[in-house]
Amino acid sequence: MQEFGSFELPSRYLELQAEARALVVSVTLEPDMRRALRDSGLATVTVSREYGGRFESVDSLAVTVVREVLAGVSGHLDSLFAMQGIGSFAVTAAGGEAVRKRWLPAVASLDAIAALALTEPDVGSDLKSITTTLTPDGDDLVVNGHKSFITNAGDADFYTVLCREGEGYSLVLVPADAPGLSVTRPHQIIAPHVLGDVVFDGVRVPLGHRVGEPGQGFSLVLATLATFRVSVAGAAVGVAQAALDEAVRHTTSREQFGMPLARLGPVPSLLALSWTEIEMARSLTYRAAAAAARDPRANLHLSSMAKVGATEVAGRVVDRAVQVMGRFGLLCGSLIERLYREARPMRIYEGSTEAILDSLARQLIKRGEP
Repeated sequence: MQEFGSFELPSRYLELQAEARALVVSVTLEPDMRRALRDSGLATVTVSREYGGRFESVDSLAVTVVREVLAGVSGHLDSLFAMQGIGSFAVTAAGGEAVRKRWLPAVASLDAIAALALTEPDVGSDLKSITTTLTPDGDDLVVNGHKSFITNAGDADFYTVLCREGEGYSLVLVPADAPGLSVTRPHQIIAPHVLGDVVFDGVRVPLGHRVGEPGQGFSLVLATLATFRVSVAGAAVGVAQAALDEAVRHTTSREQFGMPLARLGPVPSLLALSWTEIEMARSLTYRAAAAAARDPRANLHLSSMAKVGATEVAGRVVDRAVQVMGRFGLLCGSLIERLYREARPMRIYEGSTEAILDSLARQLIKRGEP
């Protein structure tokens, strides 16, 4: 990865960055990615030290630093890493001690794959409309419902599931081998993410598998977003940087009309604008991630701004890379084609650009009201 500049990071984050770069160099075949990620020890960043993690608590900046490196090389590897934290964070924050001891060390060592099950066939951003239910029955909790577009579905060893419980919403941990749980993969999006539908048909788990208190589901989902949303911005910066690196490589090595493409017509300004936007996005991303590491909930607005800003920049930069590379930017199986497919979903998952901007606008207006 060509370096155009660097954001000044404390030494422990620079060490993580170096570990992530060593990992992406070692990965050559997709089936080896889980083993390579396990051997790297980077998954320990996704849980707290008490349960086998790297740091005292889950650190937004640490996750963001790693994702920036991984996403530029492999969307699948980036997703595998990120979901260990996204799928397990509520358990770290509010799970019962027995559940924490059973699952979190396995998440840190990648002996268990985590997943977070929120959306349903008819429910995306409007999570209050979910129909999956959680019902206490003696010493058990019974889960019924259908979740869709769930990352890691079929590969996960457990699902942290958002359910309707009475008049409120709760989270529950459901092991993947629980009787009554089934998985299908009816959809494949344009990026290489493992996705599927998860059906819960009278699935029973012990009462101790409840995550948090009854009715605390949305609060825990918000805490997860507050911690990990900014890491999407890190991944987007990584994708954008990889696209610019490839565009510079191509345009400086290919000549047209007796000169390198990089010096021809509008190409230089397109490259320079992309570089400028990436550095702006990286600065906001790392500022937001550092703030989220201190207090995720209080700085969710910064994480949201970074997520919107960086993912929109990634889309523009990858599109410019395709444009300056001409027909070579359109080749199936090329690096730019992969980055183009991976950049687009980033503007939708973990909060679409429009939904986040609407939320930010409401906050801004409220601040300005007398």
